[in-house]
Amino acid sequence: QVQLVESGGGLMQAGGSLRLSCVASESTFSSYYMGWFRQAPGQEREFVAAIRWSGGNTYYADSVKGRFTISRDNAKKTAYLQMNSLKPEDTAVYYCAAKASQLGVTIAGSYRYWGQGTQVTVSS
Repeated sequence: QVQLVESGGGLMQAGGSLRLSCVASESTFSSYYMGWFRQAPGQEREFVAAIRWSGGNTYYADSVKGRFTISRDNAKKTAYLQMNSLKPEDTAVYYCAAKASQLGVTIAGSYRYWGQGTQVTVSS
């Protein structure tokens, strides 16, 4: 059973930056994909970014390309989401998730493991 724990959310003014972290409990994670999703009130959960744990292939939603960067530290079993140039529309609960294959890497329903979420609020 893989456990994921997010941290790093908070309140930030528009234009600012935040870095989210997601620590995984599983040590044999080398073939997994880690994704970040977000969900605003009354909205569906949407894909933000994903990374292959081994090799570092990355995927981004168009809405965050050029502003957000996903990365990972294998030794620390931690994935990061660096969020720059934040906008009020980035306000949401951010979740990290993990899956074993690339198929459906942008689709929330294809991920097996989820963290508890961390709130990000961007004020204008």
